[in-house]
Amino acid sequence: MKVWICDAGSDPKPDGDRFQLAVEALGTGEIVGAVGSHQADARTGWFEYGITIGAEHRRQGYAAEAAVMLLRFMFDENRYHKCQVRIFAHNEASLALHRRLGFVEEGRLRELVYLSGRHHDVVMMGMLAHEFTQAHPTTTTASP
Repeated sequence: MKVWICDAGSDPKPDGDRFQLAVEALGTGEIVGAVGSHQADARTGWFEYGITIGAEHRRQGYAAEAAVMLLRFMFDENRYHKCQVRIFAHNEASLALHRRLGFVEEGRLRELVYLSGRHHDVVMMGMLAHEFTQAHPTTTTASP
Protein backbone atom coordinates (compact mmCIF):
# COMPACT_ATOMS: atom_id res chain seq x y z
CA MET A 1 0.00 0.00 0.00
CA LYS A 2 1.37 3.37 -1.04
CA VAL A 3 -1.30 5.77 0.14
CA TRP A 4 -3.45 6.63 3.08
CA ILE A 5 -6.57 8.68 2.57
CA CYS A 6 -7.27 11.18 5.31
CA ASP A 7 -9.76 13.96 5.93
CA ALA A 8 -8.65 17.01 3.98
CA GLY A 9 -10.21 19.24 6.62
CA SER A 10 -11.53 21.66 4.02
CA ASP A 11 -15.21 21.18 4.81
CA PRO A 12 -16.15 21.07 8.48
CA LYS A 13 -19.67 19.84 7.59
CA PRO A 14 -19.67 16.85 5.23
CA ASP A 15 -22.71 16.75 2.97
CA GLY A 16 -23.96 13.16 3.07
CA ASP A 17 -21.80 11.05 0.80
CA ARG A 18 -20.06 14.04 -0.79
CA PHE A 19 -16.59 14.56 0.64
CA GLN A 20 -13.02 15.55 -0.18
CA LEU A 21 -10.07 13.58 1.22
CA ALA A 22 -6.31 14.06 1.07
CA VAL A 23 -4.11 11.37 -0.46
CA GLU A 24 -1.03 10.92 1.71
CA ALA A 25 2.10 8.94 0.83
CA LEU A 26 2.60 6.38 3.59
CA GLY A 27 6.38 6.43 3.45
CA THR A 28 6.79 10.19 3.83
CA GLY A 29 3.50 11.53 5.17
CA GLU A 30 3.47 14.00 2.28
CA ILE A 31 0.12 15.02 0.80
CA VAL A 32 0.35 13.97 -2.86
CA GLY A 33 -3.19 14.70 -4.02
CA ALA A 34 -6.89 14.56 -3.26
CA VAL A 35 -9.85 12.29 -3.99
CA GLY A 36 -13.50 12.80 -3.31
CA SER A 37 -17.07 12.24 -4.30
CA HIS A 38 -18.63 15.46 -5.53
CA GLN A 39 -22.06 14.18 -6.58
CA ALA A 40 -23.98 11.46 -4.79
CA ASP A 41 -27.59 10.39 -5.06
CA ALA A 42 -28.26 7.62 -2.56
CA ARG A 43 -31.88 7.26 -3.64
CA THR A 44 -31.00 6.34 -7.23
CA GLY A 45 -27.65 4.76 -6.30
CA TRP A 46 -25.07 6.69 -8.35
CA PHE A 47 -22.17 8.97 -7.53
CA GLU A 48 -19.40 10.86 -9.30
CA TYR A 49 -15.89 11.13 -8.03
CA GLY A 50 -12.76 13.02 -8.91
CA ILE A 51 -9.09 12.56 -8.23
CA THR A 52 -6.05 14.76 -8.64
CA ILE A 53 -2.42 13.92 -7.97
CA GLY A 54 0.36 16.51 -7.94
CA ALA A 55 2.48 16.53 -11.11
CA GLU A 56 5.62 15.36 -9.32
CA HIS A 57 3.78 12.34 -7.88
CA ARG A 58 2.02 11.06 -11.00
CA ARG A 59 2.65 7.61 -12.51
CA GLN A 60 3.61 6.13 -9.14
CA GLY A 61 0.35 4.28 -8.42
CA TYR A 62 -1.16 6.83 -6.04
CA ALA A 63 -4.21 7.60 -8.21
CA ALA A 64 -5.10 3.96 -8.83
CA GLU A 65 -4.77 2.98 -5.19
CA ALA A 66 -6.72 5.98 -3.90
CA ALA A 67 -9.47 5.44 -6.50
CA VAL A 68 -9.87 1.77 -5.57
CA MET A 69 -10.09 2.68 -1.87
CA LEU A 70 -12.79 5.28 -2.54
CA LEU A 71 -14.72 2.99 -4.91
CA ARG A 72 -14.59 0.10 -2.43
CA PHE A 73 -15.97 2.38 0.28
CA MET A 74 -18.78 3.76 -1.89
CA PHE A 75 -19.77 0.42 -3.43
CA ASP A 76 -19.23 -1.96 -0.50
CA GLU A 77 -19.92 0.20 2.54
CA ASN A 78 -22.42 2.73 1.19
CA ARG A 79 -24.11 0.33 -1.25
CA TYR A 80 -24.00 2.56 -4.32
CA HIS A 81 -24.76 0.90 -7.65
CA LYS A 82 -22.90 3.08 -10.16
CA CYS A 83 -19.95 5.46 -10.34
CA GLN A 84 -19.44 8.05 -13.08
CA VAL A 85 -16.41 10.15 -13.97
CA ARG A 86 -15.99 13.07 -16.37
CA ILE A 87 -12.59 13.31 -18.04
CA PHE A 88 -11.24 15.81 -20.56
CA ALA A 89 -10.88 13.94 -23.85
CA HIS A 90 -7.27 15.10 -24.19
CA ASN A 91 -6.31 13.67 -20.76
CA GLU A 92 -4.99 10.35 -22.08
CA ALA A 93 -3.39 9.38 -18.76
CA SER A 94 -6.67 9.67 -16.85
CA LEU A 95 -8.62 7.88 -19.58
CA ALA A 96 -6.09 5.02 -19.53
CA LEU A 97 -6.19 4.84 -15.70
CA HIS A 98 -9.96 4.58 -15.64
CA ARG A 99 -10.00 1.94 -18.36
CA ARG A 100 -7.48 -0.10 -16.30
CA LEU A 101 -9.71 0.33 -13.25
CA GLY A 102 -12.64 -1.12 -15.21
CA PHE A 103 -14.58 1.97 -16.27
CA VAL A 104 -16.39 1.91 -19.61
CA GLU A 105 -16.80 4.90 -21.89
CA GLU A 106 -20.49 5.81 -21.97
CA GLY A 107 -20.47 8.96 -24.02
CA ARG A 108 -18.80 12.16 -25.06
CA LEU A 109 -20.04 15.67 -24.35
CA ARG A 110 -18.75 17.59 -27.33
CA GLU A 111 -17.04 20.95 -26.74
CA LEU A 112 -18.59 21.18 -23.29
CA VAL A 113 -15.82 23.13 -21.54
CA TYR A 114 -14.06 26.30 -22.65
CA LEU A 115 -10.50 26.31 -21.31
CA SER A 116 -7.27 27.98 -22.43
CA GLY A 117 -8.84 29.64 -25.43
CA ARG A 118 -10.70 26.66 -26.89
CA HIS A 119 -13.53 24.22 -26.33
CA HIS A 120 -12.83 20.70 -25.09
CA ASP A 121 -14.80 17.46 -25.19
CA VAL A 122 -15.56 15.64 -21.95
CA VAL A 123 -15.66 11.84 -21.89
CA MET A 124 -18.22 10.23 -19.59
CA MET A 125 -17.15 6.89 -18.11
CA GLY A 126 -19.01 4.62 -15.74
CA MET A 127 -18.64 1.50 -13.65
CA LEU A 128 -21.29 -0.62 -11.96
CA ALA A 129 -20.79 -2.14 -8.52
CA HIS A 130 -20.65 -5.72 -9.79
CA GLU A 131 -18.07 -4.71 -12.42
CA PHE A 132 -15.93 -3.20 -9.66
CA THR A 133 -16.21 -6.37 -7.56
CA GLN A 134 -15.14 -8.49 -10.53
CA ALA A 135 -12.21 -6.24 -11.41
CA HIS A 136 -11.08 -5.68 -7.79
CA PRO A 137 -11.98 -8.69 -5.64
CA THR A 138 -11.50 -8.33 -1.91
CA THR A 139 -8.77 -10.59 -0.63
CA THR A 140 -9.35 -12.12 2.74
CA THR A 141 -7.06 -14.17 4.86
CA ALA A 142 -8.48 -17.07 6.80
CA SER A 143 -7.97 -16.88 10.52
CA PRO A 144 -6.52 -19.96 12.29
